[in-house]
Amino acid sequence: MAESPSPSAQAARERLVAQLRDLRLDAGISAHELSARCGWSPAKTSRLEHAKAAPSDADVRTWCEACGYPEQAPDLVAANRQADRLYAEWRRLNRSGLLRTQEDVLLLIEHTQVQRVYVSNVVPGFLQTIDYATALLRAITQFQGTPDDVEAAARSRTQRERALRGGERRFVVLMEESVLRYRIGGRDVMAGQLAHLLDAIGLPSVALGVIPFTADRITMWPLEAMYIFDDARVVVESLTAEVNVTAPSQVRLYQRAFQEMGSMALYGPAAKVLIERAVDALS
Repeated sequence: MAESPSPSAQAARERLVAQLRDLRLDAGISAHELSARCGWSPAKTSRLEHAKAAPSDADVRTWCEACGYPEQAPDLVAANRQADRLYAEWRRLNRSGLLRTQEDVLLLIEHTQVQRVYVSNVVPGFLQTIDYATALLRAITQFQGTPDDVEAAARSRTQRERALRGGERRFVVLMEESVLRYRIGGRDVMAGQLAHLLDAIGLPSVALGVIPFTADRITMWPLEAMYIFDDARVVVESLTAEVNVTAPSQVRLYQRAFQEMGSMALYGPAAKVLIERAVDALS
C-alpha cells in the first residue's frame, strides 16, 4: 500500500511502527533477524519500520509473534485499522453501494453535540431534500461505478434531518453562495431544495450562514467541504477520498478556518435574501 496522502493517517502510521520497532528492540533482535523469523525480506522490514509501507493486520500479528509478544497484537491491529481509516477512498467505502456510508454518517451525527459544516459545492446531507439527495447520489454512483442502491441511500441520508428536530444537538452551517446556484438534479429539484433551506433557517438547532459572491477574501479562500464533529474530528471530502483529521493541532486549524469563513457570512434575513435571489434566478 502506498504512503497515505493524509498527514493524520501518516502520523498514526508512524506511531504504530514506532511501537513495532520498540517490540523488536525489547526482544533484543536485529531487523535482519526479525525478517528471518517473519519469513519476509529485510527490505520489507525496513519499509515498515520507516513507515514507507502500511503493514497488513497479518504483518502486525507476525511481527508480534516473532518478537515474542503475541499478546500485543490485538491492540496494535486495532491501531493499524484506525490509521487506515483516517484516509479512506470512496471507491473502497462505497464498494457495496452508498447505503452503508450514509448509515455510518447518521450514527456519527447522532453522537455529536455540535456539528460545524462548511460547503462550497453541495448542500450538507442533513439539509437535503429527498429529490436533491437522490439526484446527487445517483450522479456519484454513476461516476464511481459502484452498485446502485441510490433510493435506499437517499432515504437514509434524509433521515439525518431528524437530528435537526430532536434533542439538544446544534448545527452551524456555512455555505458559499455558489451552492445555492448549482442546479443539482435540475431546476425543479433545486427549487424544492432552496425552499427547504428557507424553512431550515427557522429551526432553533440550525445556524445557517451564506458567504456571498461579493465577500472580500482577505483572510480565507474557498476550501473543500469540511465537517467538524464537536472538537474531536474533522472529515474533509475530496473527489477521490474522505480524509479523517483527528490530530488536535490539525483540528484546531480547521476550526480557525471555519471561524474565518463565518466572519464573511450573512445570517438570518440577509441569508434569506440570498436564497430568495437564487430561487428567482431559477425562473
